[in-house]
Amino acid sequence: MINSSSFALPGCLMIDIAGIEMTDLDRERLCHPLVGGVILFSRNYTTPDQLRRLCIELHALRTPPLLIAVDHEGGRVQRFREGFTRLPAMRQLGHLWGVDRSAAQAAARGIGFVLAAELRAQGVDLTFTPVLDLDYGRSSVIGDRSFHRDPAIVAELAEALIEGLRLAGMAACGKHFPGHGHVVADSHLEIPVDERSLVELSDDLRPYRHLLLDAVMPAHVIYPQIDGQPAGFSKRWLKILREEFKFDGVIFSDDLSMQGASVAGDIVERAAAAWAAGCDMLLVCNAPDSVGELLERWQPSPDPQRARRVLGLMPSQPAMGMESLQTDANYQAGMRSMAALLER
Repeated sequence: MINSSSFALPGCLMIDIAGIEMTDLDRERLCHPLVGGVILFSRNYTTPDQLRRLCIELHALRTPPLLIAVDHEGGRVQRFREGFTRLPAMRQLGHLWGVDRSAAQAAARGIGFVLAAELRAQGVDLTFTPVLDLDYGRSSVIGDRSFHRDPAIVAELAEALIEGLRLAGMAACGKHFPGHGHVVADSHLEIPVDERSLVELSDDLRPYRHLLLDAVMPAHVIYPQIDGQPAGFSKRWLKILREEFKFDGVIFSDDLSMQGASVAGDIVERAAAAWAAGCDMLLVCNAPDSVGELLERWQPSPDPQRARRVLGLMPSQPAMGMESLQTDANYQAGMRSMAALLER
């Protein structure tokens, strides 16, 4: 195994592990210089105590520690359930906004705090949220994960949710830039194509113009009127994000094992294309053979600036334990607002 003391900056790959404990192969791969993060799934979880032990072991593998992330948005995308608060789908916040705008803002802020505080209490550093896609009523993979069709309402509710995340010491990652909500195809299974022009995409882009995000995840969607490559492989799209929108946070690729990424070639070609386009950290999930191939064959040039961006996502304030959260005013307020939302 590589000595963890040899790492000065994190690598650019975020990979997964097979089960609720690390195997020797997991440890070997997570200590590879190309790796800088690990993403967890439901298969990696049984109880909060098990998750906390796993995160402690993952963080102890190397210095600086691996960034531990998860897709934990609420609704149908919540990887950890038993022992965690049930989080509503974001569409419920959009519905509430139409009835009581201030209550919707408070609920979004409370959900953000509860979501982040509970994850951090067990050692998770980052969740890939909020979803900023607009609800056009077309995309089944987005659906009720979206706050609303109106970009101003999406931005307003996402901003409140981000306030809650940051209050608990967690960064925010907006997805799926520039917008996945208008296409019917699921990029996990197909290669979606959105034929709209840049002008026609202006609504989808508004939340990214408005919000101060720590990270962004581009969509595996092709917008042929702008570029022939999916957004996460597109220098044009990532240049718009960096230069026009002045975004200086982390750009994550979406999962490179998804069908929507297949246009770029095999796994090494996909990684090389995402890296060349400007992604800072590349996800490879549910594809252990592909991870092995990448670690053996791919040799990107190190980029300290990108690595330092990733380091900036690590929480800087201590996490509160679950016992302390029970008496915390922000946590109690978040639980009350969520209970009221779920009863509607």
